Amino acid sequence: MTNLRKELEKCKHPNSRKTKALGKKARRQNNKHKTRLGHAIKSNITGEKLSWFLGQLDEDRTAPLSPQEFEDLIALYFTRFDEELEQINLKQSIGKHRANQHAARKDVITMTLEKERNEYRTGGLELLNLCDPLKLKMLRDWDGSALSVQHLKLDLVSHNMLQRLKETPKESTTTGDQMEIA
Repeated sequence: MTNLRKELEKCKHPNSRKTKALGKKARRQNNKHKTRLGHAIKSNITGEKLSWFLGQLDEDRTAPLSPQEFEDLIALYFTRFDEELEQINLKQSIGKHRANQHAARKDVITMTLEKERNEYRTGGLELLNLCDPLKLKMLRDWDGSALSVQHLKLDLVSHNMLQRLKETPKESTTTGDQMEIA
């Protein structure tokens, strides 16, 4: 960027072709930088989410989660900010001048939770499917860095997907019973 600034200073006329080309080059570099920052932020958010789920799993557990356990874990994930929201509400109720003290943080938390709940109900949260033994092993082997999140194969985990996973074992046991009778 400093090299670009030096070249711009050398240009004599502000509307010359060279000045316009250098301006275009500077905008392009700026846009590339913004794109890289966007990817880094997404990786950090996904990394924090995965590390929360990893922290909630038992250390010695090697068996994959059942769909019901995974659903309970996701419900627990949605309540992770409850304590902080209670503290904010308590601080806001104490004095009339403190009513808006932590309003921005409270708004961010409520918007985040609403967005995540909506994603879970509709399309799905971007997570590792912990009902799959291979994905659980991948999460256990993950080093916890945001850079290596891109190497994990994430699934869209939704309420409907977990309901289908709950029904699948029941159907296989009923077909097995029917085969024994025949």
